[in-house]
Amino acid sequence: MSGGGAKRVLEAWKLGVVKYGDALRLQERLVADRRAGRIPDLVLSLQHPPTYTLGKRRTDHNLLVPESSLGGLGAELHRTERGGDVTFHGPRQAVLYPILSLRDIGLGARRYVEGLESAMIEVASLYGIKARPGGACETGVWVGDRKIGAIGVRISSGFTSHGLAFNIDPDLGYFKHIVPCGIADKEVTSLRREAAVELPPDEVIHDQLVQSLARTFYFSDVKLKDDSECAEMMCSAATSQS
Repeated sequence: MSGGGAKRVLEAWKLGVVKYGDALRLQERLVADRRAGRIPDLVLSLQHPPTYTLGKRRTDHNLLVPESSLGGLGAELHRTERGGDVTFHGPRQAVLYPILSLRDIGLGARRYVEGLESAMIEVASLYGIKARPGGACETGVWVGDRKIGAIGVRISSGFTSHGLAFNIDPDLGYFKHIVPCGIADKEVTSLRREAAVELPPDEVIHDQLVQSLARTFYFSDVKLKDDSECAEMMCSAATSQS
């Protein structure tokens, strides 16, 4: 990673709860803008309503219930072009979608993924949890044999989208309907389940993840995007066609 040169600021968009399809369209628009140099490196910080997503390998067999039954669970299914296998997003799970130029940061894909893992491990440590990276075969972040953070990224011409999902205190029952990330016989856990201390509000943990990600990738500061600008972009994404 490049640690020298001009001051580098990471822009952070705090979006609250966002429908998955709206977030996907927003990412596509922002990647195009970042590629054209119209916007700086940034990260979207948000949560999703209950949503299952499949990666570009389309491992539908790891969805353990019929797709037609997901509505009864209050969940949606989306097929995406990110890496990784099936996963779940839902309330009380911190999701970060970095829109970055890896060329500007001086990183390859593997080091980028390792950086996302490091950010989650650092935040877990703030609550007395010893987490570890999964390595090449079990990408993500683990506490023993229990997965606390998932990673699924898309890198197109050196520009990133999608990202990480860190379990603060989601309803873990949703994970019983999938083989999480295609890894059978392993549990999914959360910060709430593993921590021996009281947790702060979710927003604090979102902010800690953003700050950790910025440090990991050698940004000198984080600049919060104005709330009105975020609301305008989300409104535009919600009304646009995919």
